[in-house]
Amino acid sequence: MTSSITVRAAVRADMPEVARFAAQLVRLHHALDPHRFLCLEPIEPGYERWLTSELGSPDAAIVVAERGGAEPVLAGYAYGRREPRDWNSLLDACGVVHDLYVAEPVRRLGAGAILLEAMLARLRALGAPRVVLHTATQNTAAQRLFERFGFRRTMIEMTLDL
Repeated sequence: MTSSITVRAAVRADMPEVARFAAQLVRLHHALDPHRFLCLEPIEPGYERWLTSELGSPDAAIVVAERGGAEPVLAGYAYGRREPRDWNSLLDACGVVHDLYVAEPVRRLGAGAILLEAMLARLRALGAPRVVLHTATQNTAAQRLFERFGFRRTMIEMTLDL
């Protein structure tokens, strides 16, 4: 059911709420594996600065999901970029979905799918010939969403704590 959820390009006024979502995404990953995922509090101010600066980048896209009603509220966001060739990762120029987050009360209502669809359209418009992303091993719900869109597994990251 996506009728009450719409997606639009993010604007400066959205950035405090988007930064809160980004911080929740960081905290989620950190809770899954605190040895792998960095979490330097407070998270929100840095993300707000970074994502605000990305609003003006010709290589970046930030979209937000809004839940309709008398007072529409933000329900999630996605952040992606067109990235150059990366010889170290053996990755040609591509689009990268860096973040996709849906607020807990709106999960399983289709917001993730419409955010991902909008991000893929924006990365395609930026000239990305392919799109890559990373997802936490434990985040099986996200992996199912990505697979429904045709993403395939290409790398497995492994970590050793020393």
